[in-house]
Amino acid sequence: MMLIADSGSTKTDWALVSTSEVTVVHTQGINPVHQSREVIIQILKEELKSQLGDVMIENVRFYGSGVRPEMEPVVEALIRDSYPSVKTVEARSDMLGAARALCGRKEGIACILGTGANSCYYDGVSVVGNTPAMGYILGDEGSGAWIGKRFLHDLYKGILSKNILKEFEERTGLTMSIIINKVYREPMANRFLASLSGFVHSCKDNQGVHQLLIDGFCDFLNFNISPYQRRDLPVSFVGSIAYYYEAELREAAQKTGFAVGVIERSPLNGLVNFEK
Repeated sequence: MMLIADSGSTKTDWALVSTSEVTVVHTQGINPVHQSREVIIQILKEELKSQLGDVMIENVRFYGSGVRPEMEPVVEALIRDSYPSVKTVEARSDMLGAARALCGRKEGIACILGTGANSCYYDGVSVVGNTPAMGYILGDEGSGAWIGKRFLHDLYKGILSKNILKEFEERTGLTMSIIINKVYREPMANRFLASLSGFVHSCKDNQGVHQLLIDGFCDFLNFNISPYQRRDLPVSFVGSIAYYYEAELREAAQKTGFAVGVIERSPLNGLVNFEK
């Protein structure tokens, strides 16, 4: 039995892999940077075990946000504490997980486009190049948070039509004052901004909205992928933004001279195939 995890700060997807089947379960997210040891153990022992039962797990592969090199042994120790019978445990970053899921054991460029944005140059074994994402305030071009931020900017600055503004406020119940409060006074502003992507997607054929999406994806490719200087390699993507805006992403790639490889919503299936 092997247990494979793809974890973000909000949700963790777990795949229990045997020789004959794959069982997928979900728990709340695990992030060793933002959560205490006690909270992570509680998730592993209560949420996860209650769904998996008393199965004998031999190997664990955990890929997650916040799993920086110094956090790898911390996460591995917490998993061993919860599952003492495991033989091997490997905790790695979500970026390496994305690269393994998208590229397998081949050289390539792997990207995450979800709430945030990240990318790497992968040599088929390890991440050997990474342009700093710098977060949704200073970077994260093309991410859900960036799209939400740019959409609100264009909406209230009058760049987008008044009809879109009227429909937006009626459907979401948001006003400028509520938005300012959520962005500047409440926690997790990046998640709030990314949550607006659903509305943006509903009007993505509007000329102004279409243009801001193309701008965001072009910026992502120019600022984050160009520095690798490997236009000979395909650029592959994982994440909800890449998945739902595939047409716009491919258009931006054509404009900037990049070849798109694989686009997947989740890396979990790719990680299962990688381990098999």
